[in-house]
This record gives sequence, structure tokens and C-alpha cells, in this order.
Amino acid sequence: MCEEEKLLQFIREVSFAVTDVGLYLDTHPCDRYALKYYAKYKELRERALEEYQKEYGPLLLDGVESCDYWTWVEDPWPWKGGK
Repeated sequence: MCEEEKLLQFIREVSFAVTDVGLYLDTHPCDRYALKYYAKYKELRERALEEYQKEYGPLLLDGVESCDYWTWVEDPWPWKGGK
């Protein structure tokens, strides 16, 4: 597995953790352990997304910077071997 694939897998894992604990917090909003867990994995996810964007380009639309034109479409589309 190359470094990009490893980083993508890590992003999937921490994203799952953030979503999962977010759903739990919907019904247990005062669980301090869950709140700390959420904050930890949210931070890990943000750092991993930032690292991925620096190395390989934007993975999410909120990572795209629009200057003079919309750069999101410059990368290959998934059906053409892109992400």
C-alpha cells in the first residue's frame, strides 16, 4: 500500500469514528468521555485532511481554493483513475 493509500485509509477510519461518536452524542450530549473522544478524532481528521491536501491535492470541496477559476475539476475524475 503506497503512502497516499495509507493516508486515505486513515482518513476513512477517523472519519468513521467522528461520525459514529457524533451519532452517539445526539442521544448522550453530556457524556464527557464521548465529547473528548469526538474532539480528539476530529482534530486527527482535520490534520490528516490538511496533510493529504498538501501532498496530493484537495479531497473535499472545502479544501478547494477558488481564485480565478474552479480548480476542483483539474484532477482526474474517479472513472479516469482519479480519487
